[in-house]
Formats: sequence, C-alpha cells, structure tokens
Amino acid sequence: MIRALIVDDERLVRHSLRMILNAAPDIEVVGEGGDGHEAVALAGELHPDVVLLDIRMPRADGLTATARLTHLPRPPAVLVLTTFDLDEYVHQALRVGARGFLLKDTPPHDLIAAVRTLHQGEALLAPSVTKRLLERFATAAARDTTAAARRLEILSERERAVLIAIGRGMSNAEAGESLGMREATVKAHVSRILGKLHLTNRVQAAILAHDAGWV
Repeated sequence: MIRALIVDDERLVRHSLRMILNAAPDIEVVGEGGDGHEAVALAGELHPDVVLLDIRMPRADGLTATARLTHLPRPPAVLVLTTFDLDEYVHQALRVGARGFLLKDTPPHDLIAAVRTLHQGEALLAPSVTKRLLERFATAAARDTTAAARRLEILSERERAVLIAIGRGMSNAEAGESLGMREATVKAHVSRILGKLHLTNRVQAAILAHDAGWV
C-alpha cells in the first residue's frame, strides 16, 4: 500500500485529492496538512511514501518544505502541485529534490498514476507539461551554460545520450527504444549519471541538461 500525505492550504483541494487517491486500491492517504511546517512534521511522524505538496502556502512554502523533506531520515518522494502560469518557484523546488510536479487540474487517473510512478522511484517528466516548464525557466533565467556543460564532461558518450533523453522527458522505456538499449541498461546508465553528478533524481539531471544547452 502506498502511503500518501496531502499538503495544501485550501481545505477543498485537500478534500478533492483525498477522495481521488483513496479511490485507488493501492493508495492510502495517511494525513493532511495546511502549510510547509505541517508537511515536515507530519512526514516525520507518519512516514509517507509520497507527499503531494502545494507550492504556495503560509508559514513555510513548498520550496522550503521540499528542501526539509528531502533531508529527513526517511525522505518521501515529493510531488509538487502547481498552477503553471503562476508558480515561479517550481524550478527551484525541483533543484532541491522534488521528484516531479502536476497541474492542479490534472485528471484523477493521471494523479493516481503519478503517485504510483514516484513510489516506484521514477520522476514525473511528462514532455507535455514538465518540458515546457523547464524550458520556460531555462530561457528566462540567467544561466552559466559553460559551467553546466563542464560538469557533464565526466559522462561517457552513452551516458550523454541517456541524459539528453531524460532532458527530453523520456521514460526509461522510451529512451531505450530511441537509443537501441534495453530498459534495464538505460536504468543502469541513469544510476551512474546521478552518481557521477552527485544528483538526487532524474529531474535534477534533466535541469542540468537544460542548463548546459543540451536540450
């Protein structure tokens, strides 16, 4: 059973998310919180597998909460909830360890699938949404492309190809099909990439690929 924690300052949003997730046979909502402080406190007490976290909340916002959640002894996977046109902190939240994000109007079946995806250790990098967000911030931000590219020099040719696929929002299976590799081989490359670059998850790897101008 996947243990989920919902954190949003709007009671109606929390109620809707709870109803959607509890309808799934393999997901249990173990708690709700209304701000970033409660997110960290409840996560430490309830040990959820996945935290669905609003980005804009009182007392401590989603960015602060994400950084604290990822440093817990048993860190949960953080799924940021956002309204695409307003949240300027999502890019930073992904940098500090959030494993993905969804729009608040995501269809129920996609929300359930996202929770399952994060629980399996994957990141949510759907090309239709995440890639647009990454490109928006990559274009708007003043970035040191040379420094980012220099970090990536340590990668082998095959690892670079896999990183580009990650940056384009591909799953392991899609990357394998595109590159002529087995899915297990892609997964192994992803693990080595994260280790070499000292990154937490593939979302951060995708951001670095964007920062280096590879995608």
